[in-house]
Amino acid sequence: MHIFQNKIEKYGSELAKLGSVLSKLSLIRLIVFILSFGLVVFLANKRFVVPVLLLIPLFLLGFTWLIKYFQKLSFQKKHIEFLKQINENELLRQQNKFSGFPTGERFIDRNHDYASDFDIFGSHSLFQLINRSTTESADQLLARWLSEPAPETVILERQKAIKELSAKLDWRQNFQASGMHHQNAKSDYNKLLAWIEKPVDLLPRQSKYLIISIILSAISTASLIYYGKHLVEVLRFNQNYSFWSMLPLAVSLIVNSRFLKTVRSIAEETVRDTQHNVKILAGYYSLIAKIESEPFESEILKTLQSVFRNGSYSASGEINVLKRILEIFQNRGTKGNFKHQFYPIFNNFWLFDIHLIILTEKWKNKNSQYLKSWVSAISEVEELSSLAGFSYANSTFTFPEIVDEPYVIDFRELGHPLISTQRRVSNDFNLTGRGEIAMITGSNMAGKSTFLRTVGVNLVLALMGAPCCAAHGRVSHMKIFTSMRTQDNLEEGISSFYAELKRIEQLLKLIESGEQIFFLLDEMFKGTNSQDRYRGGASLIKQLNELNAFGIISTHDLELANLTVDTGSVANFSFNSIIQEGEIIFNYKLTEGICTDFNASELMKKSGIKII
Repeated sequence: MHIFQNKIEKYGSELAKLGSVLSKLSLIRLIVFILSFGLVVFLANKRFVVPVLLLIPLFLLGFTWLIKYFQKLSFQKKHIEFLKQINENELLRQQNKFSGFPTGERFIDRNHDYASDFDIFGSHSLFQLINRSTTESADQLLARWLSEPAPETVILERQKAIKELSAKLDWRQNFQASGMHHQNAKSDYNKLLAWIEKPVDLLPRQSKYLIISIILSAISTASLIYYGKHLVEVLRFNQNYSFWSMLPLAVSLIVNSRFLKTVRSIAEETVRDTQHNVKILAGYYSLIAKIESEPFESEILKTLQSVFRNGSYSASGEINVLKRILEIFQNRGTKGNFKHQFYPIFNNFWLFDIHLIILTEKWKNKNSQYLKSWVSAISEVEELSSLAGFSYANSTFTFPEIVDEPYVIDFRELGHPLISTQRRVSNDFNLTGRGEIAMITGSNMAGKSTFLRTVGVNLVLALMGAPCCAAHGRVSHMKIFTSMRTQDNLEEGISSFYAELKRIEQLLKLIESGEQIFFLLDEMFKGTNSQDRYRGGASLIKQLNELNAFGIISTHDLELANLTVDTGSVANFSFNSIIQEGEIIFNYKLTEGICTDFNASELMKKSGIKII
């Protein structure tokens, strides 16, 4: 937190200085414009033609330089604002305050094996804690990483890359800030990919179109010069305006217009499919440029970097070329834009559509096969950087060992990453061997469900290559399945009890398939009466034992827990509480054995219920 706070203060100071410089520069720019304009007018009135002709381009060059310098400083100021915001967000994450961060709600799938039960997406979620990406494609990649375990070799490679990037604090934050310049732009990169993958149309006939367009442009230019010269003569001798003087130009423009009709559909399609993606291309360009220029050591980062850079070939340079072409093309369809008023005129004279279409199709031919791999590589670097930021901000978290031995979960000082450090209670937990089932008992609010989520969330982190909220960890590569927050589905007419039965059915089929499954069940069959709940719970535990299943069950049903003691079929753990001065105190520490306290009645008393 100290490092982030120092950076916030540093960037705040730089912003104040830049703000002052920009204010002065704005004043200088205004003064230069007024003085330049006044001087030109004064010299013109004095009929000093030569000085006027010399000063006008000089003043234009000077004023243009001032504008470009102002824009450069404005960009620097915006970049520093983003850096300051990044460090402010890191402090908010340290305090587990995620309001305003993207929630990833669009990735919520209530039928997923575990995501709904672990707060993977949504408000106060793991997605918000980890995500530091700036592109839509990277958000989607993080959602995939959070939703399925990576292969063991990939996990190990990601761990190395995350450790390397974790040490590159300034590079990571500048990388993120580069993407933030274009983060909120309306875009649809899938539409952009689809447009780039469409086959070219004009390029096979480019010679014909280029020759005709050059000839027609030359004729329209000559007609314009002729008309302009004639008009000067008309004005000079005060003669009546001649319609016939316009005829060559009019004929030329009509011919040009008809020729442009042959490519109108291609031009309109290009504008339509790319209108919201010029800014996303600018974002990709900025991110790729940062990746291309940074030396990396880990194999996965070097491999990703090689996607963009090969000798003199540079992906950032190629994307910048396409971005510039499309920026010009967008003037064709940007209503209300000052440039838009002139594009149709220039287009009719010099057939810009033809040349721009050929340029885009040449770009497609050269680069379309690479674009998906560029987007994929950018997304992966962004997510590795996000996980590195998560690792750096939580330096006490550890990268678990991924063991070859099946059915191993072994953590020391395991805590929930979404609970603040001040409130977090850590526990040791070990469950090893196929057929091992742990039953956790305790009263409501004692911490059973939170502990199940703690184990599950840390397994998700471990199996995506991220550090876990633990002092030490050893886990097997396995698939996670939960039944914890089953809910009614009014649209499908499904009750919570029936929804839970469907989850249990899925679990049994997965275990029977022979896959290495780790299951977490919270308060089984809570949607039915106590007698059926007990019978169903006892039967399911027996069946899971017969299937050599591996997982955790939580319950506050002590009768069910005592049954497992009698049969010796599961290992029992519990969360207990004590009464102090009329208050129930939960310590949230996991202990061996069945729960020994009966404090639910005390909670009822505090609510005004007269216990019999």
